[in-house]
Amino acid sequence: MTAIVVGEKEDDIAEALTVARQAGDVAVLAFGDSSPQALAEYGHKVYHLTASDPESVFTALRKLYDDLKPLLVVAPTTKNLKDALSRLAGIYDIPMATEVYDVKVGQGSVSYRRGFLSGRAIESDEAPMPAVLLLAAHKNPKASKAGQKAEVVELQTAQGRVKSVERMPKQKGGTNIEAAEIIVSAGRGFRSKEDLKLAFDLADVLGAQIGCSRPIAADLKWLSEDHWVGLSGHKVAPKLYIAIGISGAPQHLAGITDAKLVVAINNDKSAPIFKNCDYGVVADLYQFVPLLTKRLKERLKR
Repeated sequence: MTAIVVGEKEDDIAEALTVARQAGDVAVLAFGDSSPQALAEYGHKVYHLTASDPESVFTALRKLYDDLKPLLVVAPTTKNLKDALSRLAGIYDIPMATEVYDVKVGQGSVSYRRGFLSGRAIESDEAPMPAVLLLAAHKNPKASKAGQKAEVVELQTAQGRVKSVERMPKQKGGTNIEAAEIIVSAGRGFRSKEDLKLAFDLADVLGAQIGCSRPIAADLKWLSEDHWVGLSGHKVAPKLYIAIGISGAPQHLAGITDAKLVVAINNDKSAPIFKNCDYGVVADLYQFVPLLTKRLKERLKR
């Protein structure tokens, strides 16, 4: 029984390996900026692809799938991999699920849990193999490394059926919000881009990353999409999530379901965020946040 793990970041691949090892022999398709030598320490043969665009990943994965005929393909849930792996599932008519965890491989089938209704409910599913599973972030344990390195095979980028006409770099804010332990997140309650300094000041005191709701990144462009928390942005699992001026739309709440502690600050006492937080503060953010920052600074000086 063979499984293929697909990914770019070592942490994501380590989580996928824990699931894939249940199926037996495992091969790893690593792409982009991944370190194939580091991944080889997990004891599984690594196929390394320098390219990271969905077309190249799909083309390489399809060839590997044809060669190995695996019963399971496992990867993290990311935009590019949802693109590449959904094409694979469609061509071979095999089931595919995203944001899964608690995966159990049985005889001829695989069971798992996943959230739906924007993360407000959980369903338990079972699918026949072969199957494609995209894992929920931070919900699966990481695999341990083996005692010796496995073989690394460098792959050439094959020409796919889709031709890239132009490629433009996407603006990035230089932050990995998915790995942050503390996040201070800004919403539409801020009246101007300059006012976001209040959130940044609080984040500096707490050693936190800055997050935001969809309008701040997608509509107003006050922050880059690296900071966007939500169903269409990033799903996060910090120890502390502070939502400032965020009403609590379902799309945003879906991105913070795994947060350990949620604190909401909003001047609207009927805002949905207050039904989905551990602590709620009904206050004007322009008055409360500077005071909170000041008090925290004073406490840290003691």
